[in-house]
Amino acid sequence: MGIMTALRAARTGAPALTAILELHDVRKRYGQTTVVDGLSLRVQRGQCFGLLGPNGAGKTTTLRLLLGLTTPDAGELTLCGEPVPQRAPQARMRVGVVPQFDNLDPDFTVVENLRIFGRYFGLSRAQIESRVPALLEFARLENRADAQVKDLSGGMRRRLTVARAMINDPDLLVMDEPTTGLDPQARHLIWDRLKSLLASGKTILLTTHFMEEAERLCNYLCVIDAGRKIAEGRPHELIDTQIGCDVVEVYGDELGGLREQLAPLTLRIEMSGETLFCYVREPDPLLAALQGRPGLRYLHRPANLEDVFLKLTGREMRD
Repeated sequence: MGIMTALRAARTGAPALTAILELHDVRKRYGQTTVVDGLSLRVQRGQCFGLLGPNGAGKTTTLRLLLGLTTPDAGELTLCGEPVPQRAPQARMRVGVVPQFDNLDPDFTVVENLRIFGRYFGLSRAQIESRVPALLEFARLENRADAQVKDLSGGMRRRLTVARAMINDPDLLVMDEPTTGLDPQARHLIWDRLKSLLASGKTILLTTHFMEEAERLCNYLCVIDAGRKIAEGRPHELIDTQIGCDVVEVYGDELGGLREQLAPLTLRIEMSGETLFCYVREPDPLLAALQGRPGLRYLHRPANLEDVFLKLTGREMRD
């Protein structure tokens, strides 16, 4: 039996809404600092919606606002058909949250963590016990049900955190950097699990610093910086409109002089550390100019979402 077949509870009278989450002109200040500045967005049911931005862009505050954990200074929020923060507790009953850092209870086993979380949502013992096997299967932890959380690997704990967020069969999953700190194998497994949730009709709101993750999972993206929306659209549309050409990365020593030589062959050229990023529509002349130069390495590739992100938010480090 699949996870969604096992978990889907019959609901009557639930509103058939197109949007599961809406923010309109939402603002939040802390002292003299504006953290969220007139932000509007709309998350459609069945989407994986990516909220991207550098450190300090306002992503975490936005998540707290939409969950009713922080009160906005202005604007309107609707979550699962409920006004927030007025009816945030009711809305959160239909939401699953995967925090940036695991907050599993280390004193309990895998299955006990699921059971305890189910009680927070007021589920009966019978409801919890009927859902636990499918969740363990979903997380691939069937053989670790009685293991202590402290004995799990980082990937196992992350999968358990995702499974725990599913205990109430949520309409919306809010995921804050779900694969940070995981090795590639664990990351790909979680991506596979999230794709299965999307295929079953779940909605995901995702924040991530992994542009590959956003490009693989998200149907739609919103990029924010300094609390403001600076771009939005489907991943491939953003790549086409913001970059619209190929990229040649050039590595080596003493690239400053080379930059001046190559600039006429490019649409745009940027230097970051010991790498030149050359944006070109016709790469052949540039590649010919690079061939045979000692001490140089180069990579010709299509533009990707990371190029978009760095163009919009800059290459400078954010603390």
